[in-house]
Amino acid sequence: MRNFYEEVQEIKARYPDWRSATLPALRLAQEKHGFLSPNALRECAEALGTTPAFCESVASFYDMFHLRPVGRHLVEVCTNVSCALNGAQQVLEGFERELGVRAGETTEDGEVTLRTIECLGGCGWATIVAIDERYRTHVKPDDVSAIVEELRGGG
Repeated sequence: MRNFYEEVQEIKARYPDWRSATLPALRLAQEKHGFLSPNALRECAEALGTTPAFCESVASFYDMFHLRPVGRHLVEVCTNVSCALNGAQQVLEGFERELGVRAGETTEDGEVTLRTIECLGGCGWATIVAIDERYRTHVKPDDVSAIVEELRGGG
C-alpha cells in the first residue's frame, strides 16, 4: 500500500509542471484527513516540494476544499443571481432555523455543516441546494424542514 507521499509523486509524474498536481494532491489530502488542517497542508506541501502557504492559497480559492472540519453532511445553498432571485436567502434562513446554525457553521452534534456557495451551475433550476454533493432543484423555503428531517434520518 502506497503512502501519501508516494501517491503524490505518482500524480506529479503525470504533469510537465509540479504545480499542475496541486489540485489532485489537495483532493487526496482532504480525502485522507477529512479537511485540510495545517498538518494536512504541510504534508501536501512536502510531497509537492512547495510551502504550506502555497497549498493553503490554492485551497482557499476553491469551494470544494475545506480548511476547517465539516459535518458528516454538507448542505450548500447557492446564492448566485438566479438563485437569489428565486428565494435563496429565504431557503438559507430556513436551513439556519431548522439546523440552529448560521451559514459557515456546523451543528453541535457535528452532523451538518451549512454554507453558502457562489454558484452550483443550475441557474435554470433555482434555487439549487447541494446536499453531500447531490443537487436538489427548485428548493423553496417550505421544502427545508423535510430536507433536514431526511438528513437527520427521519425520511
